[in-house]
Amino acid sequence: DIDLILDELILNELKKEKINILSEETGEVNFNESNLRFIVDPLDGTVNFIRDISQCSVSIALYDGLIPIFGVLGIFPSFDIVWGMSKKYSYLNETKINVSSIKELSKSIICSGFPSRFDYDDKIKLEEFFKLLKKFSKTRMLGSAAVSLFNVAKGSADYYFEKNIMIWDVAAGLSILSGAGGCFEISE
Repeated sequence: DIDLILDELILNELKKEKINILSEETGEVNFNESNLRFIVDPLDGTVNFIRDISQCSVSIALYDGLIPIFGVLGIFPSFDIVWGMSKKYSYLNETKINVSSIKELSKSIICSGFPSRFDYDDKIKLEEFFKLLKKFSKTRMLGSAAVSLFNVAKGSADYYFEKNIMIWDVAAGLSILSGAGGCFEISE
């Protein structure tokens, strides 16, 4: 129920702007033919929240078509606010953040995870996934894509990888990552 309660609160505020919205819980809310839209995940890491495991976040982004413009995360339970404008800057509260300078995979930390739609019976996909992870010094699975991207943006981790993730899970995090000097690639 917390996802739905947060979704209603967030959308009630965003609707005042008359900008199209894509929300994990509500789907598309269209006001016009513009390419601008908010992308909302009212609670990324719901299981983390319910079970009191690690962090989760409210995630809101502004996109122009497929291009991230701005993203903001409300991190729980720390109540930190992380925000960033693509290719410009990113902040944790009032402190500017930047990605790590580590490029060598064998010295890097990767954040990843398994989306709820992951097919654990697909042995080829599992083998490919573990082959990738073996290239890194450490792997961390935090249970929230947005928080994982934030950790890359602030330099605590060096890479993030996840297949079959939904756009609302990463939309704000990608803006923040870009603003912190990082880059990303999205493939189908």
